[in-house]
Amino acid sequence: MGIRRKSREFALQVLYQLNISKQDPLVALAQFGEHFQSVEGGDAFQRRLVLGVLEHCPELDRLIERYSENWRLDRINLIERNILRMAIFELLFCDEIPPKVTINEAIDLGKRFGSEDSGSFINGILDRIQHEVVRKPI
Repeated sequence: MGIRRKSREFALQVLYQLNISKQDPLVALAQFGEHFQSVEGGDAFQRRLVLGVLEHCPELDRLIERYSENWRLDRINLIERNILRMAIFELLFCDEIPPKVTINEAIDLGKRFGSEDSGSFINGILDRIQHEVVRKPI
């Protein structure tokens, strides 16, 4: 498994923990690192995702609500919501990562950690955001 893929998984787990525990993000990242073996070189990307999502959360959530037809943010389960937040953060702020990679990784995370329909739900929202907001070459 690639370094960034594992970092995305760990970031998703930390974000989920933060949603449940409401603790300090830096404490949560440190605790996660103490209890789970991180991937060599992946800590920086994991940290970037977690802190970036938290910093830009209102903007990310507005995009999710705008592009998820007939879904209020509070109706989207926490796992899918955090996957979408991470992927949109990557699309907007991680120019070094091709959008196709970001979207595929988000779909895979949805399939692994979400429900049966998570992959297609995530794909639909991210595809629209990529084409209408981000507009980077796939």
